[in-house]
Amino acid sequence: MPNDDGLIRAIRATAHTLAGSPSDFDPLLELTRNARCVLIGEASHGTHEFYRLRAELTQRLIEEQGFVAIAVEADFPDAYRVNRYVRAIGFDTDAEEALGDFQRFPAWMWRNADVLDFVGWLRDHNDARAPSQKVGFYGLDLYSLHGSIAAVLAYLDRHDSAAAERARRRYGCFEHFGGDAESYGYMTGLGLSDDCEREVLTQLVELQRQRDLMLRRGGIAAEDDYFQAEQNARLVKNAEEYYRSMFGRRTSTWNLRDTHMADTLDALLTHLAGRFDRPKVVVWAHNSHVGDARATDVGSEGELNIGQLARTRYPDDVVLVGFSTYSGSVTAASSWGGAAEHKRVQTGLPGSFEELFHRVGLPGFLLLPSEIENLSALAAFHEPRLQRAIGIVYKPESERLSHYYHVTLPRQFDAIIHVDRTRALEPLERLANLRPDEAPETYPSGM
Repeated sequence: MPNDDGLIRAIRATAHTLAGSPSDFDPLLELTRNARCVLIGEASHGTHEFYRLRAELTQRLIEEQGFVAIAVEADFPDAYRVNRYVRAIGFDTDAEEALGDFQRFPAWMWRNADVLDFVGWLRDHNDARAPSQKVGFYGLDLYSLHGSIAAVLAYLDRHDSAAAERARRRYGCFEHFGGDAESYGYMTGLGLSDDCEREVLTQLVELQRQRDLMLRRGGIAAEDDYFQAEQNARLVKNAEEYYRSMFGRRTSTWNLRDTHMADTLDALLTHLAGRFDRPKVVVWAHNSHVGDARATDVGSEGELNIGQLARTRYPDDVVLVGFSTYSGSVTAASSWGGAAEHKRVQTGLPGSFEELFHRVGLPGFLLLPSEIENLSALAAFHEPRLQRAIGIVYKPESERLSHYYHVTLPRQFDAIIHVDRTRALEPLERLANLRPDEAPETYPSGM
């Protein structure tokens, strides 16, 4: 193990202690002042402090720097129901009801007490704003093949019954697989059945060509309604390719998924530009999606992610924020489709960033790597180390193989928030059951 005493002293001298004060994030807000996108990660999908601090930081970005949307690692239809609620254009009566479409495993990832509090806060914040200035809540992910098909059909049923009938015929291609997206991927991937690639692409192109006709009513409501339909049609196209590739190389499906998320962020920024001058968006996703993949060993194997793509597409306009913890507890399952459990998080492995930050001796801190001025400490900080990533499944018995990879943290993130001991978040339900018609959220990687 290297002698890290000098690096630990430099981190201790530079770190901004988290004292539970509203001013804790002031140095980070100075860094985000000119950013167009702030991507905020999490080192697990089940840690209370990650969700709470991320929400607190997002509230300040909205209130003080004019961020106008939150885009999250969730399916578009499920998140769009929340969007309708927080903007007071839906039928849900409270925040818990608005989270009702998050039923697929792992439901606790979004149906938990911390997200519930944030959604309630966002509704209250928006109620004091004009309709055109309300902050939105959107999904970036691509697992909702059948949910998105239903959303496209519902939109066309409202606006063009003939187009809806054509869409039903095209999407009927999936009916041969009993609504099971994984079976579709398996059968078509092995060449045992025809795929639906042409049908979903044709449907997307037709919808895009109908844009002007669909927007004749004008106004924000018509634009938003068309936007959600187009995004769902695009999601169906990309999900079809994802499921068809699922039984091939992991890198291929990971890259398809993160490219879809980055493209959805692009589309959201373009859509919001119709209402806001230089719209700014906060992204919530796992560290493994947010931290620049080029700074990781999986990146050297060809894996990319939304953090890397955002930096490439919006140079100098993106800030990437990661989280870490040394020990505590986490809400996670023991296997795919399993019940939510409160599981003990093992202490960070020797030589890992988690163990390094633990040795700093602070219960929690914000670190901006760019503020470290000691050259020898900075060089040591740029040495690759292990970093832990807990998804929806946590396997302490195989933690080194299952949950660690090597990263160069100062290249991976612009800022890191370390909470030395954390606790599990509280799901709104104790059990999260897998719906048979969709793959698990974050499948197959768990991130």
